[in-house]
Amino acid sequence: MFVPAGFHTATVERRRLDALARAGTDLFEVGLAHDDAILDGPVIQSAYRRALRRGHVLDRALHAVEHAATLRPTVLMTYWDPVAHHGPERLARRFADAGAAGIMVVDLPDHAAGTWQRIAAAAGLTAPRLAPRGATDQELDAIQRTASGWLYAPASTAPTGYRGLLDLAALAAAVQRVRATGPLPIVAGIGISTPPLAAAVAPLVDAVVIGTPVVRALQQGPGAATATVAAFAGALRVPRQ
Repeated sequence: MFVPAGFHTATVERRRLDALARAGTDLFEVGLAHDDAILDGPVIQSAYRRALRRGHVLDRALHAVEHAATLRPTVLMTYWDPVAHHGPERLARRFADAGAAGIMVVDLPDHAAGTWQRIAAAAGLTAPRLAPRGATDQELDAIQRTASGWLYAPASTAPTGYRGLLDLAALAAAVQRVRATGPLPIVAGIGISTPPLAAAVAPLVDAVVIGTPVVRALQQGPGAATATVAAFAGALRVPRQ
């Protein structure tokens, strides 16, 4: 499950993470707030703006990761600009020390990918990468070589928060292309807006990440967020023939 760091005060955030873990979260993706989150839709961008207004963005993300990592495996989700701003080596070390299992840079520049993978590995972190639907075979090969942990195959080509229909046949074909490039597990997210959609996507990939529905529910209150996570977790854990 994706949660934006700094959306709540530190005390409330810890309580929310505890509740989401109990509701069925298997892994946390903690988002580092950024003012130019171009791949994200309005719900997550709004959450990031709220976190930015609180200030101390990096410290709040470190505290969120530190607590989340005591509950479930935790990965930081960020954009390249904050990584470059804070220094790749320094940022990797700080989040590794906080307990992160990895850092996914969603807009990682190709020219920096190999170096970033080595920096992450030196800190004991995985470096998952986004595998865009429109990537060429050559680009997918390069993404596979410069990633670790897993590859992220968007279920929709829209920004996060898309609530329309998903072309499952197109997703299956995209996942097949990515699998052909190497052995890394494939995770799908973006546009998985309902528990039934999550259940439909799950057989195509190795894991499913839910983001905007959880963030939207967090804006409504703790009960809504817990119920949302429980509904998705239940759909994903239904035995399949």
